[in-house]
Amino acid sequence: MRVNAVIFDLDGTLTEPVLDFDTIRSEMDLPPESTDILAAIEAMPPARQEKAHAILARHESHAAQNSRLKDGVTELLSELRRRKIPIGLLTRNTRENTLYVAHCHQLYFDGIVARQDGPAKPDAYGVLELCRQFHSTPAETIVVGDFLHDLLAAQNAGAIAVLIETHPKADHYKAHADYSISHMSELPGIITKLEQE
Repeated sequence: MRVNAVIFDLDGTLTEPVLDFDTIRSEMDLPPESTDILAAIEAMPPARQEKAHAILARHESHAAQNSRLKDGVTELLSELRRRKIPIGLLTRNTRENTLYVAHCHQLYFDGIVARQDGPAKPDAYGVLELCRQFHSTPAETIVVGDFLHDLLAAQNAGAIAVLIETHPKADHYKAHADYSISHMSELPGIITKLEQE
């Protein structure tokens, strides 16, 4: 089969993880086991919601300004360009922070879906929207991420889920991945394998 698109998560996937979600949850008075901060914010009363959005914005802005690319990202994106495979970015972060990080690291994406654009991961919306933009079916699209939300979004859309094993809980997420990699340099091999099937 032909791989017609690759969609990446941003924070913790293309960039080293900077966001401290434990601190964010603590500042928002959320329980430690609260995994979906955006959903938790939406369930808050308006006054508390406004405060929580301000906390999140402060942390996300700091992370964007201090972002560092993961090893192998530049080379991988160059290889995808060489193969003429469209590159998408699907993030639960804001478009403003996403564009800032892309500009800082001279990254170019053929399509970006940020959290203002529609339902956030694990909803399938972002994957399906980028597939639509790239004229690719989900079955011909790879989604790469470090967190459960990324893998579930891929699953929910019917795309190929690839886990980059950098999250402390990566072992818990593997059951939801079609493939697992420890370094970005392994992805072209998966693409080649899929295209030989």
